[in-house]
Amino acid sequence: MIPRRLSAATLATLVFAAFWIAALALPPVVLMRSRAAWLERLEKPEAQHDWDQFRDAMRQQTGRQGPVQRKVPKSPEPPLRVWLRDYVWLAIAAWLVLGGVLGGFTAMLVRGALLAKNHSGRCDDDEKQDRRNAEHAKIGKHGN
Repeated sequence: MIPRRLSAATLATLVFAAFWIAALALPPVVLMRSRAAWLERLEKPEAQHDWDQFRDAMRQQTGRQGPVQRKVPKSPEPPLRVWLRDYVWLAIAAWLVLGGVLGGFTAMLVRGALLAKNHSGRCDDDEKQDRRNAEHAKIGKHGN
């Protein structure tokens, strides 16, 4: 069997699908590969000390007058450590769901636009053929 040529809409859909899958898969893979090293750095006493200093600085600025009212963070641990340890799977699931829906919707829009473009080209040809048929019909009536 001879391979047939892909339409522009099909080719665009395949290219978009490849980029979409890469965009969905790459960030979670990078996150999971980097997670252990980040957690290791955040478990060091220096990271906890920096967080404690930040909280103390916020505590000193809470009662002051000014355009910004400071609040002391409630977490005794750095937020990134808590997020990487406890909520990373939730973040990955949200990424996949939201990215999947957005990518799917965009793919439908692009494919529909390409198909409409291809279809509109056929409509122009149909209109030209209708005009020719009308002209031939007029000539046929007048010629008799």
